[in-house]
Amino acid sequence: MQSFIINGGRKLEGEVTVQGSKNAALPIIAATLLTDRSCILQNVPRIGDVLVMLQILRQMGSRQRWLDEHTIEIVNDEIDPVKLNGQLASRIRASILLIGPLLARGDEVSVSFPGGDKIGARPLDAHLNAFRDAGVSVEYDGRRGRYHFKITGKPLREIVLKELSVTATENMVMFFSLTPQATKIHLAAAEPHVQDLGLFLKKIGVEISGLGTHSLVIKGKKRAVGRKGVLAPIVHRIISDYLAVGTFLVVGALAAKKLIIHDAQCDHLIATLQKLKEFGVRFECRGRELIVGAARTLKGANIQTLPYPGFPTDLQAPFGVLATQAQGESLIFDTLFENRLQYIDELKKMGARARVLDSHRASITGKTPLSGIEIRSLDIRAGATLVIAALIASGKSVIQGIEQIDRGYERLDEALQKLGADIKRI
Repeated sequence: MQSFIINGGRKLEGEVTVQGSKNAALPIIAATLLTDRSCILQNVPRIGDVLVMLQILRQMGSRQRWLDEHTIEIVNDEIDPVKLNGQLASRIRASILLIGPLLARGDEVSVSFPGGDKIGARPLDAHLNAFRDAGVSVEYDGRRGRYHFKITGKPLREIVLKELSVTATENMVMFFSLTPQATKIHLAAAEPHVQDLGLFLKKIGVEISGLGTHSLVIKGKKRAVGRKGVLAPIVHRIISDYLAVGTFLVVGALAAKKLIIHDAQCDHLIATLQKLKEFGVRFECRGRELIVGAARTLKGANIQTLPYPGFPTDLQAPFGVLATQAQGESLIFDTLFENRLQYIDELKKMGARARVLDSHRASITGKTPLSGIEIRSLDIRAGATLVIAALIASGKSVIQGIEQIDRGYERLDEALQKLGADIKRI
């Protein structure tokens, strides 16, 4: 098990280029199963979850080669879904995204219950209900912990999702991508990574309208089989990770003289930037650059997570550490996941004045100095939050369980070292 050792209190300065989006790369990698053509994906983040997803595909017969540090070619003309590795699939939540394309490709598939962050109950109801409406029978083998999906009937032409679920939307969009009839999906998620998946699917011939709204219409195209080398490769660049941008914005607001964040899409961060203003953080958007520096005075603000374009649940924890350095009380309400507040206990060990009011709400009162201590990363975003806390704390912090951070952030320690942070991996 690896750890970060961080000596806090240093003032940071410099530039950082954010990675490609984890949440866009994972469904787009799954979507390469919908075509036999060569797919060249650019700006792919080299992070734990992405590497596991690629490994799952390789074990089913996918051929892959890295063309440079962040560009990969994937060819899926000879895939055997029977070889889907249940042990690997159970390591990442994103393995659930294989159901849609594999069903579209071969009529039935068995998958293990997906893994991922332990941030609360993450039931599959939205997926299961939608697949049943799409004419798919679903059976669960409790002894083996596996679901079996098989197309047995005709799909409804209008699917209403149980909730604004990102992964259920992505699964349905991919499932219908090889169906020539038009299908409408209501209560679809609108996040930037859902839109990016849609743009990739358009490149393989799928007709999609409504991207960025909560109603999508998909008209698929039959998979071209046995046309090796005939058609040009599909080239797609993964969008930048707006959640990584949001994380570095908090780093800049608390610990930097001046931080320039490159490849930032400000239109993906409307609610996040508005919340920064409420806290009193000054920043500037210049095209695809964001410039931010530590504010002299921060004031408390309330945070409520909402589906896009609302404030993202994945940035609730980093803004929680921002609240520890703001004057007054900040109330946090995470409407989505009941275990997303576990990081509060780690911040309290460092000296934060905070209370978990219930499974979805917390109160943080600042401004409070933080002190270095041994703490543990509980999930991807909580781990990044503790890194930020350690950067502004006095003394030495040891953060254990950083494999969680590596699942979502590419070499975070190296990026911070370039900014002047005293952080090392052991």
